[in-house]
Amino acid sequence: MAQIVLKDASISIASVELADRSNSVEVNYEIESVEVTAFGGNRSFVGGLQNNTCTVELMQDFAASETEATIFPLVGTQVTLVFKPESGAVSATNPSYTITGAYLASHTPIAAAVGELAMTSLTFTGGTLVKATS
Repeated sequence: MAQIVLKDASISIASVELADRSNSVEVNYEIESVEVTAFGGNRSFVGGLQNNTCTVELMQDFAASETEATIFPLVGTQVTLVFKPESGAVSATNPSYTITGAYLASHTPIAAAVGELAMTSLTFTGGTLVKATS
């Protein structure tokens, strides 16, 4: 089994490619467990709703079409996110993960100490995740 090191990931937020401004991404795909245990049986569960979260770390940039211009208007809205391990074509070894309807509750436009790189950490919640391999 091959290991993978992310070096050229693709990170699209609201159709804007922001991989060149990011140094971290985490996509968590979860199906909530719903208990259906009845009397006389052992604990039993079935799958419920998707409960996805995605965290992206972005280097702040106030230029047009960059981090701030893209992210600020998205707070309080649902958005489409697309992630790939490599920037190339979608394939079995380079799947894309698309989350439609992901909600962005907050954004911290300025976050850094003296001499540090200004970053913003975004957490998107909810939505529907689909994996594509072609």
